[in-house]
Amino acid sequence: MTLVVLLRSKDGQHLLLEAEIRAIVGPTRKEEGCLQYDLHHSLDQLGLFFLHEVWATREHHTAHTKTPHFLRWNARKDSLLASRDATYWQQII
Repeated sequence: MTLVVLLRSKDGQHLLLEAEIRAIVGPTRKEEGCLQYDLHHSLDQLGLFFLHEVWATREHHTAHTKTPHFLRWNARKDSLLASRDATYWQQII
């Protein structure tokens, strides 16, 4: 299962947003069921970030949302985000 997340920072918050996201990458990659967790930033739009997550199952992702590092992120994200769009995907070929 793949999760694609687009995050747009509030004006002037892109550096803080990037730091917060970077802080969860390492611990998340060590989680059971995490097959890929990559952070990208737009070369064209300042403050636009893309998370490409691949999980063994949706249950593994659900467990991820209950970890201390995710809960810390969840408590801070609203002050940094102008928008967030998350979409689940399944590879077909």
